[in-house]
Amino acid sequence: MKISYNWLKWYIPEVPEPEKLWDVFTFHLCEVESMDKLPDGNTIFDINILPNRAHDLLSHQGVAQELSALLDIEYKSPVELYRIPESKQSSLEIKIDSNKCRRYMGRIVRNIKVGPSPDWVVKHLESIGQRSINNIVDATNIVMFDCGNPTHIFDAKKVGTVIKISNAKNGNKIKILGGEEKELSEQDLVIADASGIALAIAGVKGGTYAEVDENTTEIILEVANFDPVSVRKTAKRTGIQTDATKRFENDLSPVRAEYAMRELSATILEMCPEAQFEDIVDVFPGRAKWETPHTIEINSKYINEKLGSNFSDIEIENVWKRMKFEYSKSEEDFTITVPLLRLDLTGRHDLVEEVGRVIGYDKVKPELPQIDFKHKVNETFYKILSAKKKLVEDGYREVMTYSFTKKGEVYVTYGAKGKEALRTNLTDGIKVSYEMNKLNAPLLGDSEIKIFEIGNVYPKTGVEETHVACADKKEVTEVTLDEFTKGIEIGNSYDELLTTFNSQLITARFAPWSVFPFITRDISIWVPQEVESEKVCRVIKEYAGDLVVVGPTLFDEFEKDGRKSLAFRLVFQSQDRTLTDNEVSHAMEPILVAVKKDGWGIR
Repeated sequence: MKISYNWLKWYIPEVPEPEKLWDVFTFHLCEVESMDKLPDGNTIFDINILPNRAHDLLSHQGVAQELSALLDIEYKSPVELYRIPESKQSSLEIKIDSNKCRRYMGRIVRNIKVGPSPDWVVKHLESIGQRSINNIVDATNIVMFDCGNPTHIFDAKKVGTVIKISNAKNGNKIKILGGEEKELSEQDLVIADASGIALAIAGVKGGTYAEVDENTTEIILEVANFDPVSVRKTAKRTGIQTDATKRFENDLSPVRAEYAMRELSATILEMCPEAQFEDIVDVFPGRAKWETPHTIEINSKYINEKLGSNFSDIEIENVWKRMKFEYSKSEEDFTITVPLLRLDLTGRHDLVEEVGRVIGYDKVKPELPQIDFKHKVNETFYKILSAKKKLVEDGYREVMTYSFTKKGEVYVTYGAKGKEALRTNLTDGIKVSYEMNKLNAPLLGDSEIKIFEIGNVYPKTGVEETHVACADKKEVTEVTLDEFTKGIEIGNSYDELLTTFNSQLITARFAPWSVFPFITRDISIWVPQEVESEKVCRVIKEYAGDLVVVGPTLFDEFEKDGRKSLAFRLVFQSQDRTLTDNEVSHAMEPILVAVKKDGWGIR
């Protein structure tokens, strides 16, 4: 949001120079995106207000009040300067037919004259990148950027004396300001006249039907509050993003509307001194809920424990004073009455943050807390480690299969095609994995594939279960983790078990596998009966070369006519290319030469 330095000075005359203000923003409130100096001497800050404070800081008054507290300087409220117009009984009728409208304030003003805005209005708007249109429209923009509550104005003669707030009907259309036409949905909230003609999309943008123009002499002031979720959904669906939308979707307190109506009325009166005002019509269904303040109890000990600080009661009490919080104190406890406009303060943790921000986190000494590091055994993790240790010792290798499947008992809302459900077992996935790994057995150097998986399954009950599944050439088995580890005692052996796994990680080194295909070659050799296979294996290894990644592996042996036949398998693979038959044949030549050199024969 863009904030004008000169605008801020209206409310906090003692505000420091812009360069110093940058640090105050950065270290106590929010990030500063940029700081631009204008030719007229003004400075514009572009500050990044986070969503948790968007309900009260997307305005110059909100930022000024915050800086007043952070800098401990005077804040001059503009409320006492507003002229209160004389008014007579209103002829306006407001009907709210949807709970998406939390409050609606309307006011008829007659005898107004549309024209150019005063210089101060034009300068204020242009300084933050807004274009001046006319005095009536500019008044709504000034109020929104000043106090944070969006407002709107209709031409009263085009509307009549009845305003209805209700959900639109599917297919209804509205021509919004700017000329674009939008089709409405029953999920959209609209402001309409007595005949049902849509005047505006609530909280998003006004329509052209009751647009103020140079001929307007009577207007209806609108200051309202709408459900933030509804506004955001409508804005996203229609593709309309406005300054009003940004504020409503971040949730404003309906109480703020009365401040905006007071300021808007005073601004219109200043621009049109001859204007005749009717009474404000205020429909506020949830008034008791929103106007009843809640309290939070907290003490200095709790604050210091959470911050790791040593702030005194006096320092903490000074924070409440600077933030203009109403409070009472009983011995060491504070009871804070949360301001109606501060929707972010819901619990003690929020007040802790206020103290840290206002006093400054740089005042907290960086000392490590004293923590008892005695661990508590995680039974599930212990059982998983125990199961893995046993399975690895038995020659199994771990695999991980996909948790999403085509069919199951629990489905996800936006699953990928063919993966819409969560698995109900591990067996289906490990069967597929076994068949795929079986094909790569030569590359793995295993004569038998033995794999396991430990993972969660998702039955219809909605309670996740951890299962253990194993697969080998005999069968596939699956049991729960508790069944697999039945009888294991959980105790001090946890440290020993974890140490074993860590030592395995230290001694083991991961070797990346090649993404290129492998080629196998078998070689059968006749040797005298007294020659051991290990001797032949050593000779082959000596001359195998770098392209042999697995082997030689003896896979066949028999005797005939006083001789012994030994058959070995070698696996060739490159890390950077696909091998050709010629390359593999060339790599086999030294092996063949070495075998023949010892007087052995190639079968």
